[in-house]
Amino acid sequence: MPLTLIKETGAGLANANAYADVADGDAFHDGHLYATAWTGATTASKTAALVMATRLIDAEYQFSGVKTTDSQTLLWPRYRCPDPDRDATLRVGLLLASENCVPEDSVPKAVIQATCELARELLIADRTAAPAGEGLKYYNDAGKQTGYDKTDTRPVIPKLVQAMLAKYGSLISAKSGAVKLIRV
Repeated sequence: MPLTLIKETGAGLANANAYADVADGDAFHDGHLYATAWTGATTASKTAALVMATRLIDAEYQFSGVKTTDSQTLLWPRYRCPDPDRDATLRVGLLLASENCVPEDSVPKAVIQATCELARELLIADRTAAPAGEGLKYYNDAGKQTGYDKTDTRPVIPKLVQAMLAKYGSLISAKSGAVKLIRV
């Protein structure tokens, strides 16, 4: 049975499974220098990549604010998620003025674009697979030795996607121990 993509519109859908649809991905990749993996993929592969990208974003990120409804499937839309691109002078006391937050009936353009970028990366390689040589320091095969650096692994969420999402939340698997402080 083919996968049906249900795009989150900002309504807090109970059955949404993606932040972007194939049309969003096509539009995003029109201006992308390295779009071949996307443009060469089938619609079914693009759909699966967008759904998987959304799953990974929701699994790896803690976004500011709270989900708009208890019944929504995805983490967006959100209530009281600060929008750093809006005028900071609109903050009032300890409460965030609604004018300084992402509208609670929308998914930010950056989240949609990050989903499209991650979907393209997933079409190139399985970013969730165990790294080569996991658990090994060295591998010997007929006198040929291969060494593995356990710290040199590809992140599930690429650095570019992390940068695109950073203004709305933080990567859960960050290892620094630091937390993002938001003054209100």
